[in-house]
Amino acid sequence: MTAIDSYSHDVSGEKEFGFAQAIKVGDTIYVSGQLSHDEQGNFLYPGDFDAQLKQSYANFEKVLAHYGATRNQVVSETQFIVDLPRYNMAMAAANLAYFGDHRPTSSTIGVASLFFPGQLIEVNFILDTRLPA
Repeated sequence: MTAIDSYSHDVSGEKEFGFAQAIKVGDTIYVSGQLSHDEQGNFLYPGDFDAQLKQSYANFEKVLAHYGATRNQVVSETQFIVDLPRYNMAMAAANLAYFGDHRPTSSTIGVASLFFPGQLIEVNFILDTRLPA
């Protein structure tokens, strides 16, 4: 039997909507959409794409720390972006800065809206912990 290890930020919404921030099954970590929220789960930076993306990555770093993983073990990233034509190049620049020479697979999906008013970005990830950290 494969062990399952789940992780939560312990913020509002996780229990109410019935999800974990991440689940590790074997060597694979599946990470829910990360977004711009603080330690209490309050949505931050409505309408500010760059600040939202920075906070989303900061929240993802907490997931990585829980599992002792690094961004170099990300094999897939999916970005959901409101007004994709406007923010596509900002997302590309942020990805290059965040991942450096590491190149995970990536899907960028333009959407009409996300959960919170003013939310412009949500990013989810899949990691393989067999990759070098």
